[in-house]
Amino acid sequence: MSELNDKVVIVTGGSSGIGRAAALRCARQGAKVLVTARRSGPLEAAASEHPNIVGLVADVAAPDAARRIIAEAMDRWGRLDALVNNAGAGAILPLGDATADRIEAIFAVNLVGPSLLAAAAIPHLASVQGAIVNVSSTFGQKAAAELSHYAASKAALDHLTRCWALELAPLGVRVNAVAAGPTESGALTGMMGLSQDQADAIKREEREQIPLKRRGDPDDVARWIVRLVEPEAAWVTGQVIAVDGGLAIA
Repeated sequence: MSELNDKVVIVTGGSSGIGRAAALRCARQGAKVLVTARRSGPLEAAASEHPNIVGLVADVAAPDAARRIIAEAMDRWGRLDALVNNAGAGAILPLGDATADRIEAIFAVNLVGPSLLAAAAIPHLASVQGAIVNVSSTFGQKAAAELSHYAASKAALDHLTRCWALELAPLGVRVNAVAAGPTESGALTGMMGLSQDQADAIKREEREQIPLKRRGDPDDVARWIVRLVEPEAAWVTGQVIAVDGGLAIA
């Protein structure tokens, strides 16, 4: 029997890429999984992949989203064992083009949303000694031109992870992060808003820069998210684990 059998996991941004892969892995191991996304179509497609997955349309940056997401899981299953803060926002944003609105949009999804979700989840996670996993990025550690605000938000998420780990340890709640490298998730043409030609050019550059000479598959990252969710990782907290083919050290 899997360690996740009958556990309840929330995965934000779970309709595609890393979030979808993590949700499916948890579901296949017996967990009940609530996935959130802003668009109903991709969310329904993700939920259809396994009977243990349920979708909820929600924007984690919205002020009432955290309360609504946590309440949905509790009303449906009566417990919460893990929160995976995977939803992310970013943009190719040269400093000269930065505006308050564009900066705030990135930080609202990458920092405010995870903070409010984690805060709302605390009493439920504490009752089962559960876990929080934040999905960060190699660029939280590695500098990159024109990615400064995205990178800064991920660096902040890494440090929130360490601070929350200390704060929540007395409650038995573990907090870790997975810093994902470039993956085949559609983020370049979706979240980053690039054309297909621009995305293809960046992919070629990234493959050359990554020591293992390939971009990741979402499942490469998802398996480490699930490892940190599992009770087997009961003595691991406050860690930011890079899963990026070695890009952070290149």
